[in-house]
Amino acid sequence: MSSIVGIDLGTSTSEIAVLKDGKPFVIPNDLGEFITPSVVGLDDDGRIIAGRQARDQLLLKPDNTVIEVKRLMGSDTTVTMGGKEYTPQQISSYILSYLLACAGKYLGEKIERAVITVPAYFSDWQRRATVEAGQLAGIKVERIINEPTAAALDYGLEHLQECRNILIYDLGGGTLDVTVLEMFEGVLDVKASSGNNQLGGKDFDRRLMNYLLDRFTAKWQVDLSEDKRALMRLKEAVEKCKIALSEHEEYQLIIPFFTTSGGNPVSLEETVSRELFESLIKDLIDSTAEQINAALADAQLSAADIDLILLVGGSTRIPYVRRFIEKALGQSPQALVDPDLAVVRGAAVQAGIINNDLSPEKDIIITDVCPYTLGISVLDFVGGFPVTDAYDVIIPRNVTIPVVKEKIYGTVADNQTQVEINIYQGENRKASQNNFLGKFMLKGIPPAPAFQEKISVSFAYDLNGILQVEGKIISTGKKANLVIETTGAKMQKEVDLDGWEKAPHARKYKAILRKAARMVESGKAGYYAIEMESLMRKIKEGLVLGETKETLDAWKEELHEIIYELTEESDV
Repeated sequence: MSSIVGIDLGTSTSEIAVLKDGKPFVIPNDLGEFITPSVVGLDDDGRIIAGRQARDQLLLKPDNTVIEVKRLMGSDTTVTMGGKEYTPQQISSYILSYLLACAGKYLGEKIERAVITVPAYFSDWQRRATVEAGQLAGIKVERIINEPTAAALDYGLEHLQECRNILIYDLGGGTLDVTVLEMFEGVLDVKASSGNNQLGGKDFDRRLMNYLLDRFTAKWQVDLSEDKRALMRLKEAVEKCKIALSEHEEYQLIIPFFTTSGGNPVSLEETVSRELFESLIKDLIDSTAEQINAALADAQLSAADIDLILLVGGSTRIPYVRRFIEKALGQSPQALVDPDLAVVRGAAVQAGIINNDLSPEKDIIITDVCPYTLGISVLDFVGGFPVTDAYDVIIPRNVTIPVVKEKIYGTVADNQTQVEINIYQGENRKASQNNFLGKFMLKGIPPAPAFQEKISVSFAYDLNGILQVEGKIISTGKKANLVIETTGAKMQKEVDLDGWEKAPHARKYKAILRKAARMVESGKAGYYAIEMESLMRKIKEGLVLGETKETLDAWKEELHEIIYELTEESDV
């Protein structure tokens, strides 16, 4: 039987591994390196290149080189390379193809199957896009596995008899995951995951880049915001600086002939201290307390219940990250896995399990969870009044997978003969405020009075984190299934609402938000509760994201009108 490889398809770097003699083995690329830059480019002859070769041409050919495409997976955003547009899946497939070619040459066989890791908080669309990238690279993706789960497999394989509650803090180049799991006698039972797909090392780089650019502009009065080559040179220098500051207290950052001012060449020279760098990124790292607390709460554990903290991802090498974790959880994290290679090693372990190279009876078993809440839009009744656009949960977040859940609904109108089933992913009570995944029509409902005909809706969420939806007319047995294209969905960005009260202009909206919250909590909002919660969230998100005063005031006025109407009703 041919080998199944494990692949960590990362934002900044990617790796490939295989199970060899019962142990994960990381396969070197054609340069003998175990870690490959996640970079794709076009060479002088217009041929696709990937890895170190593409990374090396980045400074000279920024328009012919693509980096950090992982954050775009599952979106309708394209990237341009050599004047041609590419989807994120295509770019990712080139990285995969390079890794597979290296592995095939090293192992002496054609690689046709793989396990690919993704952040635990990757959406259904992002997972589907990852599968498509594998297909474009010519392989069958046997399993999509969450990155923290993979890291736990790497650790667990050597600690089969331990019984512990483990928290994995995975901070990579572009994403954050926090996963809580229980380990007992060779079983790894994932309890909960939380994350932020828009936070990672590249955001730390950006903070330092902006600081240095501001100082350089103030000194030389030169605007480099549109100079791609200069920005790439700065990014490369900043990355080196960041890595060096994990070992040293300060770093001398020098970029000779950075640009020209007044016709003369000028260099960028700055001494960057660890203290300065940490001050620039402190709030970003501190914000991850939200994900830690959410994962612990969903796992129904406290910080004191955690026996072991494992750090995964290159960004966890930053000293402040370790200090933050120790303060947040009351104990020091352990350096028991390789931050860069634990995920790909774990993917190789999962590949070995699928290939029957490891036995679940005597080696290791893993369970995982669905990290998002999944449901449909329904007509609900609150206080006897109909409320449209309500979100009804079918699969709650952090349910163990694979899972199949079913709910029964009734028709809402006399002689209704069809129903449109709209599927969403998110935590908001108002359906349209969540991420829309897709819809399908179930036709052929026998005409009958409202509520008499029943419709069952079932959600099946598999081990790859991919959702299948089915609707069935109970009286006839007729079915319809969800069909979703694997590309083109634009996911709404998760917005951290903690600290909204500190946003500029927040004071103007605090009073009405607090009054609305009291009315919802007390039940006085009645059938307006969902609409009020939606408006409250919009205002908070708008404050955090810097929405215009006109838009914020419009939402405030909508909320005020509802409160006024409710107050008038209570006075009658």
